[in-house]
Amino acid sequence: MSFNSNRRVGAVRPSHLMFTTGIGSLVDLPNFSVLVKGLDFWSYSGVTDYDIDEPRLRAAANRSLQRYGRSQIEQLRAAPWLEGGDTDPKGWAAQGIGVPVTPFPQWLRCTACNVLAAVDSGEFAFVNSNPRTPHEAKFVHDCKRGKPLAVAARFTLVCTAGHLDEFPYTAYVHHGQNCSRTARPKLRMKDHGGNQAANVTIECVACGTKRNIREAMGERGRRNLPRCRGHHPHLGVFKPNGCSEDAVLMVAGASNQWFPLTLSALALPKGQGGDIDKLLDDHWPELQGIGSRENYELLAGIPAFGYLKEFDADALVAAVAARKEGAEGPTPSAPDVQESLYGPEWDALSGPVPRPSDDFALRQVPVPEPLGELFSDIRQVERLREARALIGFTRLDAPDPESPEIGYQVGLSRTAQNWVPASEVRGEGIFLRVHDGLMAEWVARTEKSSQLEAHREAFGRFRTNRRSDRKTSEFDPLHGWPGARFIALHTLSHLLIRTIALECGYNSASLAERIYAGDEENPRTGILIYTAVPDSEGTLGGLVSLAEEREFGRIVRRALADASHCSGDPLCSERLPHDPADFLHGAACHICLFVSETTCARGNRYLDRRFLVPLAGDKDQVLTPVGLLP
Repeated sequence: MSFNSNRRVGAVRPSHLMFTTGIGSLVDLPNFSVLVKGLDFWSYSGVTDYDIDEPRLRAAANRSLQRYGRSQIEQLRAAPWLEGGDTDPKGWAAQGIGVPVTPFPQWLRCTACNVLAAVDSGEFAFVNSNPRTPHEAKFVHDCKRGKPLAVAARFTLVCTAGHLDEFPYTAYVHHGQNCSRTARPKLRMKDHGGNQAANVTIECVACGTKRNIREAMGERGRRNLPRCRGHHPHLGVFKPNGCSEDAVLMVAGASNQWFPLTLSALALPKGQGGDIDKLLDDHWPELQGIGSRENYELLAGIPAFGYLKEFDADALVAAVAARKEGAEGPTPSAPDVQESLYGPEWDALSGPVPRPSDDFALRQVPVPEPLGELFSDIRQVERLREARALIGFTRLDAPDPESPEIGYQVGLSRTAQNWVPASEVRGEGIFLRVHDGLMAEWVARTEKSSQLEAHREAFGRFRTNRRSDRKTSEFDPLHGWPGARFIALHTLSHLLIRTIALECGYNSASLAERIYAGDEENPRTGILIYTAVPDSEGTLGGLVSLAEEREFGRIVRRALADASHCSGDPLCSERLPHDPADFLHGAACHICLFVSETTCARGNRYLDRRFLVPLAGDKDQVLTPVGLLP
């Protein structure tokens, strides 16, 4: 990361820019914080090999961008980086190579004399004497007490439209008026400490006016704040005529200041959708006229189009039709975009074992005899590649696939760009398929149970309570209900992840899950547990080795045994979200089922142990066959 074109101030992993501190977010450095700038400021001068080739992910990103009215892209790009940057930081950093950032908040406070001023006021100096230690970069204040450290004044303004702005200290302390003594008064900020919210006084040195920041907090405090100016600091623009939303006081670094909108896809073997997508990307003008098998055979008979014979005719015709529908049809919903990614992955993982490639290698392993009643298929995913793309972000309101109307999507650039930032990781995994008949019978038996009805009603209350008053469109509180199948598969996945983390040496944050539950029209019963880290830890083989017949039976039995009790019982085992509660889990907590946020596909929601093991002696609602119960 660098700012001012030639100042390197830190480093982050590519995956960090996808999920934790991407474009528009704040990155906390040891001595100050910076904001990641938009795509317009990124430079790839002299950088090669930054293109991430994953056609399915690129197509899904375009469908999502279509939903938000954004321009379409042609490329997925890794963050700009040059070999040798750590050994010669003056070289490529001086060319502006790296992820550009800018100091934010740009108001700083001297830790010795409490002077409060903007970073460009001339009060502070930037110090980074050793380019090989960018973490030592800092701002200092030349005052009577030497050159003490200057730190960021931690208050910002945010609105639900995604704007972020500096807190207006000068206007605030003077109650919206000008200082009576000078046009540019010097301010001081004094933190009084305490344990009840912020207790910070802003003082104008020139006229002596003081005001506590508490007067800007809470619902009543919003009346003391100015209207949002519509500032996007990552783009360097203000909205003309300001913004109609109310500004909200927020501490820099608050967890709800930035929520990423990301998509991820697994690289699939030939014949599973990946190659056809790439073919259409490369030759769309010539192939978009293929509307039937007859069109295909006519075109394939021309020598210049002989390459078409390598592809299945019906699959190619269907892919052309699907792409036309996506481009010309109605705007796709978030579940539709997700289905376009998970559907081909399910086909690849559950179908015939394909020929291994550098990106995807699958091996069938025998199902241990005790587990034959539960699983119809166990496969080692010896190699996989996951590509991830960032397409936007929200502030204050987190994006939610069940509530797409919540959260305003902020763009990554101020001008149309034909790319979005992406990253890729390689790893390994275990794919499990529950018996289709067993799952179907359990769903039919559980669908009308009081336990599942409690979950369904809580889901409706959750969406209703979270619905924004600003939204006036039609509202169905049960839209996006994942269903019983997802809850059972998700719970089983978490049980196995926690047990695997103890067995294989991976920490649980190094693992991720993909739940293939489908829907009523296209039900699925699969779980993929895989490593999702960008370093060598993800490919050591420790995970796939646990799928061997001699190991996996013991792991599943241990997981189910652990699920039958929890240190939080009986409170945990008896928990159900009855009215008016709107939490989205039942018998689940941090002790027995929750995993890290980077591991779980749905934020530790839709979990309940009672659907896998009998917690009160009742076996009627349990999916697990009796022979496997502890």
